[in-house]
Amino acid sequence: MNLTPADRYRLVLTTCPDADSARRIGDALVAEALAACVNVIPGLVSTYIWKGDTVRDSELLLLIKTRADRLPALSERLLALHPYELPEIVTVSLAEGLEKYLQWIDHAVETKT
Repeated sequence: MNLTPADRYRLVLTTCPDADSARRIGDALVAEALAACVNVIPGLVSTYIWKGDTVRDSELLLLIKTRADRLPALSERLLALHPYELPEIVTVSLAEGLEKYLQWIDHAVETKT
């Protein structure tokens, strides 16, 4: 593993209510070169406060791999595609990773001209 600049690569997390919306979002983000990869993890149960009530929902977690410079466009697109009124969009900096994998992220999310 090689250390990378902590501000270059990001893991974006969001949740979806169903497999169809997760698939639609993942497919669009990858097709539009906003994400190199989107993993969909089923079986999540989320408990949260929404509009004053405690809610428990079954959800799917999306792990979205991208570069920091693609975050504004990715976030905008995710907001447009997402079925939730207020979707979770949180990011984690990737401080290190396999150099060839990180290069693959670079290649996959190059801005289309």
